[in-house]
Amino acid sequence: MDPIFLLRRMFGAAINSALPASNLLAHLPEVPGGRLIVIGAGKASAAMARAVETHWKGPLSGLVVTRYGYAVPCEHIEIAEAAHPVPDAAGMEAAQRMLSLVGNLSARDTVLCLISGGGSALLPLPIDGVTLEDKQAVSRALLKSGASISEMNCVRRHLSAIKGGRLAAACHPAKVVTLLLSDVPGDDPCDIASGPTVGDPTTCADALAILRRYRVDVPNAVLEALESERGESLFPDDARLAGNTVRMVATPQMALEAAAAVARAAGFPAHILGNAIEGEARDVGAVMAGIARQVRLHGQPFPAPCVLLSGGETTVTVRGNGRGGRNVEFLLSLGISLAGEPGIYAIAGDTDGVDGQEEIAGAVLTPDSLSEARALGIQPLEALDNNDGHGFFGALGASVVTGPTLTNVNDFRAVLVL
Repeated sequence: MDPIFLLRRMFGAAINSALPASNLLAHLPEVPGGRLIVIGAGKASAAMARAVETHWKGPLSGLVVTRYGYAVPCEHIEIAEAAHPVPDAAGMEAAQRMLSLVGNLSARDTVLCLISGGGSALLPLPIDGVTLEDKQAVSRALLKSGASISEMNCVRRHLSAIKGGRLAAACHPAKVVTLLLSDVPGDDPCDIASGPTVGDPTTCADALAILRRYRVDVPNAVLEALESERGESLFPDDARLAGNTVRMVATPQMALEAAAAVARAAGFPAHILGNAIEGEARDVGAVMAGIARQVRLHGQPFPAPCVLLSGGETTVTVRGNGRGGRNVEFLLSLGISLAGEPGIYAIAGDTDGVDGQEEIAGAVLTPDSLSEARALGIQPLEALDNNDGHGFFGALGASVVTGPTLTNVNDFRAVLVL
């Protein structure tokens, strides 16, 4: 089987395993005595809403917000669109309307909250004293800082009027059932879309420490909100959260297992190295190159041929002026470290179809990628130093473009060692 075809099939299987249409039914709540209100946010939230409408037998209404271009038609649930990864006014307005929608519910009502990755940027309603422009500045700075997704979401929760359990508090006394598609290492509910319906064990002091650790320059209003502790969110033992339930619909581990099944069916042993790998993308690429070379040359820790699978969310500390993308930065570093080692192929992509801020999911690396680039006058090390993985692989025609996948279970990486 052609190596590139197999890698793309595995990536497709990972995405398909996390589609809401095939996963949501088993997690729907019982029909409530009162109303069912559907709310939510994330890149997969509109697809989740349509799956709910397909399977729900009683009346329902609601509002979810998704990324521009990720809307799907629903009959009873309103679909709003907003910006990601840097928030905009449309997301703030949708968050305000969502709070109003759940503001006068009774204990007989049930709120079904559909949350997936991207919800942090799509629900950017700030606390009093902090403006949308302040939150946009913080988002841009954090995205370039090298902070992990957990660290970024800690800061976001403490500047938000809706995250960190505040949305669930607004629903009280109605019962809240939250369905999650995880896009974060470790599948911690408080990090998925910054946890709008779950308690938050972190504090404003933690958020301040993160900003200082990465030397993130933020507006004075943000510092005041954190230093005064006005941004404290709901702790996990808050009484308004009692009785609510959280259900995991799809995870990175499920996606990796689906890809592993494809590899094994094609005759290649598959090994999952981890579903929550973090760190600088270029460092992870260099480490993965060392493992792949050890497999090929010495049959350790696994004999070749085989597939090495991993997931998680790496970071990129932006130093250059390139087009970015953590998955393509991983691949470019992997390729540089392998230096054209024969028999090693790889794919890396974001399961939501967007790597960084580009409408490109990722790319494919072959043993010839570096020599092909040099023949075009492109120097791989210069591209890496400039954070220009997308430019590098785009010039080779090796980009992977899926369009909106309508799901999101984090990054996918597969290294095929022949």
